[in-house]
Amino acid sequence: MENKLQRNIDWKQGLSIALGVPLLIMPSIVYFTSYMYAFSILVWAISVGQGFFQNLAYAEMAVDFPDASGLPGYSQKILKSGGNRYSDFIGGFSAWSYWFAWSPILAIFTLSIKDFAVSVMPVLGNYPDKLVTLIIGTLIFFGMHMFNRKGLESGAVVGYILNIVSLLPLIVLAVAPFALGRVDMANITNNWMPADFTLDVKNILVIFGIFGMAQWSACAWETAAVYGPEYKDPKRDVVKALFSCGAICMVIFVLVQTVCIGLLGVDGVINSTEPPILTIAKMTFGSTGGIMSSIMLVAAMLMIIQTGFLGASRAMHSMASTNSLPKIFSRTNEYGVPVNAMISIIILNYGLIMLKSPSAILAASSLGYALANGISLYSYVKYKREKNNKSTKSGKENTKGLRVPRLWDKVIIAFAFVNIPLFLVGLVYLNSLDSGWSSTIVGVGVLALYVPLYKYSEKEKNMTNLTKTG
Repeated sequence: MENKLQRNIDWKQGLSIALGVPLLIMPSIVYFTSYMYAFSILVWAISVGQGFFQNLAYAEMAVDFPDASGLPGYSQKILKSGGNRYSDFIGGFSAWSYWFAWSPILAIFTLSIKDFAVSVMPVLGNYPDKLVTLIIGTLIFFGMHMFNRKGLESGAVVGYILNIVSLLPLIVLAVAPFALGRVDMANITNNWMPADFTLDVKNILVIFGIFGMAQWSACAWETAAVYGPEYKDPKRDVVKALFSCGAICMVIFVLVQTVCIGLLGVDGVINSTEPPILTIAKMTFGSTGGIMSSIMLVAAMLMIIQTGFLGASRAMHSMASTNSLPKIFSRTNEYGVPVNAMISIIILNYGLIMLKSPSAILAASSLGYALANGISLYSYVKYKREKNNKSTKSGKENTKGLRVPRLWDKVIIAFAFVNIPLFLVGLVYLNSLDSGWSSTIVGVGVLALYVPLYKYSEKEKNMTNLTKTG
């Protein structure tokens, strides 16, 4: 069976799949407000801005390594050049961390969809919660599998349809309260930070943790680069898809958080008994409008589930193709789709939805995302310096790839350090405040699974080499 991904999408299709990212704000609106009050608006703006710096580095690597799948492939390509098994292991672990960052999106938003479904159809509350969750999860997981089994080209068609439905409620709900004059800016200016906030060590750790979680949402539009091997023209398509999505994310993340606090107030957001965005829909459009908004937001959540599903499956394919995971995960069907990776992700998320805590799953997943970003950015610094040295020695500037400033490695090393160790330490501390050590234990446990899988893939590799030499 052919295991190579096919080049059959353009930048609009890549953007279409990545446009589910703005919805990642939803699980964190209440959480961030409870810690940061109105300052949470600035947290989103800074975090999306961070994405422009980091994703420019990823765009350069996407163009220079057109056969690598996003963050997983870039780190592996660069670190393998180190020529030792430790570099190979770290590159593979970066890809595994990225996989864990995206995979739980299926469980997180399946649980959210279940909550929306119960609010629209109260009769569902008469049935056991786990049964409702399992039925909804099964419909979503296997629906995604069927829609995407013929490749990104067909999946993007679904993406086009869902895009129209998914972005519309977010945009309308972000703009309508301003247009109707219902946003009270005093709710923001008078509640910028908690009254008892002091810049001590504990709160500094909380800030790093909050920004680590914000990155999971606000920088995730790098997913458009994951499909580098499937773009028809990577040099043009990657950049267009990435930065078009980034601009949209900046507007939506900032406006949605501003409207939630400006309309409901800090206390109203924190004490809301339903998702704040749903409360705003009811206040703006009435009960019927609230139901319609719920339906449209569920469609939007299906969009981000697709983004996570596709991103995670491509990460597994990349790892298996480079001998960092067992070969079974690299197998593709007749359409060039990594179906075994998709099935394994479905199995993982069946387990995660039984945890019934989207925030705990998100917190654990953020550990993986910080690790993946940190290792990838450190890898970029290594690659960029080698690239600059080659240009200096040859006396010629490389004009074949993306034109990124020569000194970009100096900028990126700062963001690499922010991810590892600062965000990691902050996330562990924040998790300990909210759920004891459960989120950290879950995160570390899943990340640690990479060790036995890597060792098995090493045995497979050695057996293959022995067969060839024999």
